Amino acid sequence: MPFLGLGLHVLIALFFAVHAMRSGQQMYWLFVLFSFPLLGSIVYFLVIYLPNSRLEHGARRAVAAAAKTLDPTRDLRDARAAFEYTPTAQNQMRLASALLESGQALEAAQNYDACLKGPFAADLEIRLGAARSYFACERFDEAITHLAFIRQTNPGFRAEQVSLLLAQALGGAGRRPEARAEFESAIARFGSFESRAEYAIWAATAGDTPTAARLHAELERAMERWNRHTRELNRPLLRRLSAAVEAIKP
Repeated sequence: MPFLGLGLHVLIALFFAVHAMRSGQQMYWLFVLFSFPLLGSIVYFLVIYLPNSRLEHGARRAVAAAAKTLDPTRDLRDARAAFEYTPTAQNQMRLASALLESGQALEAAQNYDACLKGPFAADLEIRLGAARSYFACERFDEAITHLAFIRQTNPGFRAEQVSLLLAQALGGAGRRPEARAEFESAIARFGSFESRAEYAIWAATAGDTPTAARLHAELERAMERWNRHTRELNRPLLRRLSAAVEAIKP
């Protein structure tokens, strides 16, 4: 039995040694693992393996989600307090982001616009935040203006995100042909699941049932190859897609 115990320790150490080599860790970890099979494996697990594992990332997300559920306004309170205490542009950007996340889109847009009046007038991250905020409060023309500035200044800046948000804003503004062209351009350029899903959602809400049904069928085929983790990551988008498709079913 002691022999079996020792063998198990060595196998665990071997597993972590393979992980160390594949992930490019320092070679001294091999010495630690095989010189002290049990203790070395425990140290390696805590110092290297766990912080970079999905388990750790999942635990962090779970803790963050739980904290937000228990105190949903904490980030906004902290951001507002920081800006009131030190009214810098950086703190105003943080406040604007917290406002947008909390659903206060108009105030978020006003804070983003205030940031754009100073030395950060050409900052594309702020422009994108302003565009997202104006889109969220259905002031589509303002969102389009900010997105057009981004595209003109740097066409490669967050290209897919800008393209999809622009397509949605054009649709919200009633410019359907332009919205359709932008969605189709996004699919041609990026070919992502998100671009097809957003196009399907827009097509369904715009009454274009054939396009929505065709895209939904393509998406269903793509999802057949997904694992549980991928589905979990895309859950908000899938929920919106499902609701849009259900609304057009006879």
